[in-house]
Amino acid sequence: MTMNDNWTTYDHAPASGGKPKSMVIMLHGLGSNGQDLISLAPYLAQSLPDTIFVSPDAPFPCDMAPFGYQWFSLQDRTPSVMLSGVQRAAPLLDSYITTMMEKYDVPANKVALLGFSQGTMMSLFVGPRFPETLAGVLGYSGALIGSNSLNGSDINKIPVHLIHGDADDVVPVDRFFDAEKALKDNNFAVSGGVTKGLTHSIDEKGVADGTAFLRSILY
Repeated sequence: MTMNDNWTTYDHAPASGGKPKSMVIMLHGLGSNGQDLISLAPYLAQSLPDTIFVSPDAPFPCDMAPFGYQWFSLQDRTPSVMLSGVQRAAPLLDSYITTMMEKYDVPANKVALLGFSQGTMMSLFVGPRFPETLAGVLGYSGALIGSNSLNGSDINKIPVHLIHGDADDVVPVDRFFDAEKALKDNNFAVSGGVTKGLTHSIDEKGVADGTAFLRSILY
């Protein structure tokens, strides 16, 4: 665990033991923390041996639980309010990504964002709008916010892989189809799919499919 510009970050060094050649930045969901997703790193690293994994605590204390962190409040889920929340957090995440790129000397095109739930919402917003072109976004159980502004000259049409369970009772699977359509309509390369019977979680198949996607964009 390290501290970077007041961010608490959990990391997993490259399995190769060498200098990282790529990086996966893992963004957790509402009320969780960076330890949640970094637990996946040992499994991902088996196929991504030259990749460093970093997983920060989101910048704000969760306002719906006595513990954990959030990227933005979800007490009011009106689309415009959620968009404002994402827009407030986006510059902070931009700065974090830049700091990690500089710290580990990894170029933008070798950096992927991996999100779960609210972390996916942040990844899908920040990823295409980051000043440099990132490698892509892997999003689990999330949603696309800001879909009306995906066709500007400042948008990078990076690869996106989405995985969602059809039994998700936290973020309905409809959000998967909404995101897939909006991204494809704006000429993003979108892959992934819906897992039958999966709730608001990541299963072994999701880890395997996500690993294959990350390997395809980082290696």
